[in-house]
Amino acid sequence: MMQQILDKTSETFIALEEQYGAHNYHPLDVVIHEASGVWVTDVDGKRYLDCLSAYSAVNQGHAHPKILKAMMEQASRVTLTSRAFRNDQLGPFYKEVSDLTGYEKVLPMNSGAEAVETAIKLARKWGYKVKGVENDRAEIIVCHGNFHGRTTTIISFSTEEQYRDGFGPFTPGFKIIPFGDSAALEAAITPNTVGFLVEPIQGENGVIVPPEGYLARCAEICKKHHVLLIDDEIQTGLGRTGKMFMQHYDNVHADVMIIGKALAGGFYPVSAVLSSAAIMGVFNPGDHGSTFGGNPLGVGIARMALRVLVEENMVENAARMGEYFKKKLTEIHSPYVKEVRGRGLLIGVELTPEAGGARRFCQALQEQGILSKETHYNIIRFAPPLVITQEEIDWAIARIRSVLTTA
Repeated sequence: MMQQILDKTSETFIALEEQYGAHNYHPLDVVIHEASGVWVTDVDGKRYLDCLSAYSAVNQGHAHPKILKAMMEQASRVTLTSRAFRNDQLGPFYKEVSDLTGYEKVLPMNSGAEAVETAIKLARKWGYKVKGVENDRAEIIVCHGNFHGRTTTIISFSTEEQYRDGFGPFTPGFKIIPFGDSAALEAAITPNTVGFLVEPIQGENGVIVPPEGYLARCAEICKKHHVLLIDDEIQTGLGRTGKMFMQHYDNVHADVMIIGKALAGGFYPVSAVLSSAAIMGVFNPGDHGSTFGGNPLGVGIARMALRVLVEENMVENAARMGEYFKKKLTEIHSPYVKEVRGRGLLIGVELTPEAGGARRFCQALQEQGILSKETHYNIIRFAPPLVITQEEIDWAIARIRSVLTTA
């Protein structure tokens, strides 16, 4: 018989996680109880500024009231129909996403990894049915340092050893090139190449920003060789970098674009693959699907999440506040800081080897009331919700300066 938890302290909840949960994460020891906007509060009542945004899934801020209302209204009507039937949220969702992005067709899924898998299937089928690649010979080019998810197929082309260790045999059909090197892309293309899958900024790899014009050159190369450019904007898209999509910095319209995370404002897992009618037309009924993909609750929430992103000028705020945040971080003189880089409100602070790794700094920031997370051992990632204000950044900078200069 299940017993009610009476002792609701951080120590109790952490102990329960450690005892009953799989140890596949290494979280900071903060137990969040509620959240609003850029602020979260733990079970002990301490308040923190969220500088991770659930890995950019809550761009619109925590518990946005309009998105919450849309979720509650839709949940009171119908939540799931499966794709065996139609629902009154899906068609409007398709049109609104198409109007926002300029893509003719939308294929909804749930998680970002599912959307990446969908894009891989789409590129392969397009390669066989349209480009004329011999069956089972299709190749997709990816970049060193990539992070597109954790499914078996996706980790098959990861270059992070831990993500692959113990999970073989791996899925073939991928070729790895250096990130940010368009010449390497052209050199790697063969008659069997069907797609180039790329993050416009590598987030998990440490907020690695490619050279200016990189994506535009990649688009030209892909078009020249009849290869699909597949732009993974799951983390960089929907305003995070100061434009609606990172590809807009290079005036690129990729053949396939993948979005997720903030697509439903952190209320529900919704992702999507976007493309042209000609490319998406290779899918026939039964070729691909998902019980929950495109469900009325998820897409109903996503419609409002996109609306507030535009109507409340969150993308423009991300551009202004991102520039300000980055400038203030570069003004911190610390022997531990090697480089500050990023676009918009996706910022990485790379530490020197002498710093001894980023985790201790993230723990010190937690003590100061700021939640961030280390990535690739020596990089602190700052990615607050796009609704953050200059006053809140100033509040954070004082504490970040204290940690980076004294920790």
